[in-house]
Amino acid sequence: MAKSTRRTVLRTGAAALGCSVLNLGLPKDANAQDGGVFHVFAFQWKPEASDAQKGRAKKDIAAFQGAIPGLLQTHVGPNISPRGKGYTFGGIMQFKDEASLNAYFQHPAHLALLKWLVPLIDAVELDLRA
Repeated sequence: MAKSTRRTVLRTGAAALGCSVLNLGLPKDANAQDGGVFHVFAFQWKPEASDAQKGRAKKDIAAFQGAIPGLLQTHVGPNISPRGKGYTFGGIMQFKDEASLNAYFQHPAHLALLKWLVPLIDAVELDLRA
């Protein structure tokens, strides 16, 4: 059996997570190809991240719902999987289409989050068309 590298584990986990997203029964948007576009992310917190900052991240990300055009659903919280490989927090966001996802990356609320959050995390992100 080949030795697993972090990249192999992440790729396998991402594929499994993507399959899980497809089976969530999320509503299909009539204007999106095959149900929309999903942004999936997971964080490994750096040691200096406080519990208050972790709570703020969850609150700030959940607040995108209703504030970001084209964001249909947001699910965010602690990773409960024992197979998380150090990724202890994550989320899934469903967007109407790829244009909405791309606009999200430049939205002022998202940029404000990144400014304080990025120094506290090591993250993995996936964008899926489902």
